[in-house]
This record gives sequence, structure tokens and C-alpha cells, in this order.
Amino acid sequence: MQNNQLVLVGGVTWTYSAWHGSFYPDDLPDDWVLSYYNTQFQAVFLPRIIWQSVSESLWLEWLNDTQDGFYFVLESAGEAVGIPTSERVLRASPVWINEHVWWLDDAPDLRALAQRITRQVNAGEPLFVFSRSGDLGLMQQVNQLKQVMGY
Repeated sequence: MQNNQLVLVGGVTWTYSAWHGSFYPDDLPDDWVLSYYNTQFQAVFLPRIIWQSVSESLWLEWLNDTQDGFYFVLESAGEAVGIPTSERVLRASPVWINEHVWWLDDAPDLRALAQRITRQVNAGEPLFVFSRSGDLGLMQQVNQLKQVMGY
């Protein structure tokens, strides 16, 4: 990972139905949803059930629809067939997740998160902060925390 962002926020997918009409504008075309998501968040965690069924052409579309600093973090699975070779697509083993992921829904304490961010940054390692439930309020609070901390 060669990105100067050390704290990256996102959800488990970008297609939460509750976001339509609240986070996503009502008139946003379906094929612009990922691009819009990428204006607010820096990463997405994809469970293997989702990414294993994605075609090569759709991967290329997703990579083209997102900015260079945006990451796709993939839940680890056996053999990774069909994943594009890109530094923006990361395979996340359980060990990697333990070292690089903060599950926001499990630990929404922003003070504890700030301490973890400090430890992670001091080690020079990125921290991905993901919400499984797509809690926009918490995700936006983490983006604000990042900004206050200078990341």
C-alpha cells in the first residue's frame, strides 16, 4: 500500500438501501453511486460472497470509477480468481484484519479509536475503519476525527 492516507473510512459495501434518499441524492443514477460514495469515504470492505462473483470488466469499471487513493479491501477466501492486480485491491486475511481494521459498530468509542489511530500512525501502518451496518453518523464522525487529528 503506497498511499499517504493512514486512516481510511468506509462501509461493508456501498449499497445500503437506507442510504438512498438520505446519503445518496434521489436523482443519482445507479452507475454513479460508487463514485459518489468515493467522494465521502476512502475504502470499502467487500465480503467474499460479493467480490467472488464480480466479473473482470466490473472490477475495471469500479477501479475507473474511484480515485487513486480509494481501496477495495476483500475478505480473504481461498484462491483469489478474477481479482485485478492493483495496489488498490487488498486481500485481508484474519491476521491483517486484526492489525489494520477497526470495526466501528463493535467499538464506537471515538476516544479509544483516536488512541488506536495514534498507535497505528506511529507505527507507520494504515488503519481502515469500517462500519458493518453502514452507520453514516458514526462514519462521518470518524471522518471528522481524522480531520481534527490531522489525517
